[in-house]
Amino acid sequence: MQTVLRRCHAAGSFSGNHAVLSQGLNRELSYVGTVGMSALPNFKEIIARSPVVFTIGVAGDSGSGKTTFTNAIRQIFGQDLVATITLDDYHSYDREKRKQLDITPLDPAANNIAQLESDIARLKAGETIQKPVYNHTMGQFDAPVTFAPSRILILEGLHTLFTPRLRDLMDFSIFVDPEKAVKYEWKRSRDMGRRGYSAAEVDIEIIRRERDYKAFIAPQRCDADAVIQVRHSKYGTELGHSRNIYQISLLQNRMKQAISDIDLTIDLPSLLSFHDRDFLIEFSTQEVACALMRALTFDGEMNYETIRKLEKTIEHQTGVHPIAMFENRETVAATDIVQLILSWRIIQRRIFMQERE
Repeated sequence: MQTVLRRCHAAGSFSGNHAVLSQGLNRELSYVGTVGMSALPNFKEIIARSPVVFTIGVAGDSGSGKTTFTNAIRQIFGQDLVATITLDDYHSYDREKRKQLDITPLDPAANNIAQLESDIARLKAGETIQKPVYNHTMGQFDAPVTFAPSRILILEGLHTLFTPRLRDLMDFSIFVDPEKAVKYEWKRSRDMGRRGYSAAEVDIEIIRRERDYKAFIAPQRCDADAVIQVRHSKYGTELGHSRNIYQISLLQNRMKQAISDIDLTIDLPSLLSFHDRDFLIEFSTQEVACALMRALTFDGEMNYETIRKLEKTIEHQTGVHPIAMFENRETVAATDIVQLILSWRIIQRRIFMQERE
């Protein structure tokens, strides 16, 4: 993937030793069309009463961290309102059959896309389905289970945005795009630790899948509302494994409206007096595959107060007090901050849908 960085009027960066405040950073997080926060109702209760099934589609390669970046939505709204479907359940063949056919799960031909489209449409219509279940430990299918729609439905998988029909069925879409070194590290850890693969089996699969990833998975990022890039931290590759610290970029198209202004505040007195961790915030415009997108990049660890105002905005909009994602923590990492900003963006989309109901 070719990435071209361009400076723009809102560009700015922050590092541990020399902080330069960006005049335009907040403007890129909040746009025209705002209303006062005091006018907002308890949105969590509105969602609970609404018949609408709001779908969040998360696409990306196997082992790319798709579940991580929607965890905040699960925590904010809770298991009563949020359900998740992994699209691996819609594989057409078990592990042994795929070996016989010499086909990878990344190939759409190895998946029942038609049933997936039908099941999502039925769930959005409020119907209950019999959902297939793929057992990763055994590499085989378990018996189907009864699955009823929740008010928020997260769909995670390889082909979430593959067809026009699937894209139409998603109310908000994300593509998770870690660099190869990070992705392969995560995949080895997951497949060996939780899915029973040997190291040799994982390495063979990585090589076999690369061509299909480029052909069938990577192009989906062109159709996503947000793209999340993950790289090893500039402060040390080992920080990913030891403290879950990575450099994360959240790339989005320009927002036309937002319900309320939010701030990403840098506490300079605290930074200059007490902060002993390196961190970076950068805004840039990036050319990614097929579009220019606005990118917020975070790296290192920041004081919790850096994002407290954003957290308060989400608490106010949803009626969830307090959001407990960062409870009893002094610092937050890039992954945490991007989860929260992404959640705010998703909540904005759902609020606008509510206004049209």
